[in-house]
Amino acid sequence: MTFNDGLVTANLSISLDGFVAGPNQTRTDPLGEGGEDLHRWMFEQPDENASIVEQILAPRAYIMGRNMFGPIRGEWTDEEWKGWWGDEPPYHGPVYVLTHHPHDPIPMEGGTTFHFVTTGIEDALAQARAAVGDGRISIAGGASTVRQYLAAGLIDRIIVTISPIMLGSGERLFEGFAGPSLTPVDVLNTPLATHITYERLR
Repeated sequence: MTFNDGLVTANLSISLDGFVAGPNQTRTDPLGEGGEDLHRWMFEQPDENASIVEQILAPRAYIMGRNMFGPIRGEWTDEEWKGWWGDEPPYHGPVYVLTHHPHDPIPMEGGTTFHFVTTGIEDALAQARAAVGDGRISIAGGASTVRQYLAAGLIDRIIVTISPIMLGSGERLFEGFAGPSLTPVDVLNTPLATHITYERLR
């Protein structure tokens, strides 16, 4: 499988009731109450889900909303905060963070550099494309950011992983969503997750 295909993708785990994160997000609980259980399939059954994990790790650049970078709102006041992932984030490439407030780039160990984009979703995508050429780009989240890119018709493929849990409240992936139609092209069922791959109808 080649990943130098120029695709813009997204991969999100959701609960049976449609949430990508639970309620009461904090610095120590970034996915909210119960949210970590959405990703049990990745850590407890890596072999059964290897093809999906491969696609999650394949992109060469990532775009995320500010809330996915951290819980800080408004002006940047905590210069020590460098994201949820510790000194060596899992991205190993450029990450473009959507924000209304300028911030200098933050280089991290392992090849990740966070760049902060104040000029909108299309410019963030253009910067990512300039950085990686025909490499794959991931719209990493959160839900609001993915919805914006879907509504603009800028995501080619999205893998929705349904975990067999109910969160009751939190942040829904498709809340208030209206955008281009998606068509399912593949389904992988494993004991802890059902992965449905959708592509945008052109």
